[in-house]
Amino acid sequence: MTSSMKPRDAGSLGSAGEKASVLVEALPWIQKFAGETIVIKYGGNAMINDELRRAFAEDVVFLRHVGVNPVVVHGGGPQINAMLQTLGIESEFRAGQRVTTPEAMDVVRMVLTGQVGRELIGLINSHGPYAVGLSGEDAALLRATRTTVEIDGDTVDLGLVGEVSGVNPDAITDLLAAGRIPVISTIAPEFDSTAADATPTGEVLNVNADLAAAAVASALGAAKLVMLTDVEGLYANWPDKSSLISSLSASDLRAMLPSLESGMIPKMTAALKAVEAGVPRAHVVDGRAPHSMLLEIVTTEGVGTQIVPDGEAA
Repeated sequence: MTSSMKPRDAGSLGSAGEKASVLVEALPWIQKFAGETIVIKYGGNAMINDELRRAFAEDVVFLRHVGVNPVVVHGGGPQINAMLQTLGIESEFRAGQRVTTPEAMDVVRMVLTGQVGRELIGLINSHGPYAVGLSGEDAALLRATRTTVEIDGDTVDLGLVGEVSGVNPDAITDLLAAGRIPVISTIAPEFDSTAADATPTGEVLNVNADLAAAAVASALGAAKLVMLTDVEGLYANWPDKSSLISSLSASDLRAMLPSLESGMIPKMTAALKAVEAGVPRAHVVDGRAPHSMLLEIVTTEGVGTQIVPDGEAA
């Protein structure tokens, strides 16, 4: 009589053991963040590479299933660029920010809310009915005021570009209470900052997704802000890869900001603002590596760079 039983491969046992050790390492972090809110800024390569997009959606659903409340805030620069090019609409950047004409703003609004957000919602909801899309316009979620930049001593008008001046988190907290995963696109109604009652102007502004994520994290009292980018983290001496900083204080980051590469300034400014507003930890992680966001949250060593409040061990 031939037995159908097969001996277990020793290699598979080793692999299973490694997986078990990762789960055991994750347990205290899962316990720590159960019931807490974590805001994740989704962007960069993670949103244009199919494998990374699927991995990100899996990570978000995993967090939801272990009791964490994930809130996703996203931009969509590459997709906006592609659509503007397809439509033959010129777009330029000044001081790292997109000059946004009314014509370009229509495209920004369409791509962020109608394309990028919908694609991510679909990926998350392939695992269950979790994700709900919002924009900064919905339920007065975000308020923004128009912003300019200074280049060589001159003030430059960026058009329909703003910075978040207020957050009404009620719509987000309602969704979290219902067990949903909010997915937020970063456009916001403009409010007149000179008016005593901060009245809406009727315009909609394009706002930086990193800074919007920081404002949302602060308003929600989030336990963490995690921002995906296309580098491994913050380097003390870029491009020296060995100078990657794993952790630094808010005051150390503040001192470094003027010397950073232009692409990192919005992300690190957002991280600093979040920590200064009471978010206990802000992280910048490499979105080019599958599951990097999850590794940052549920492992002891983590990945990327974390920013901590002054006076705490970095």
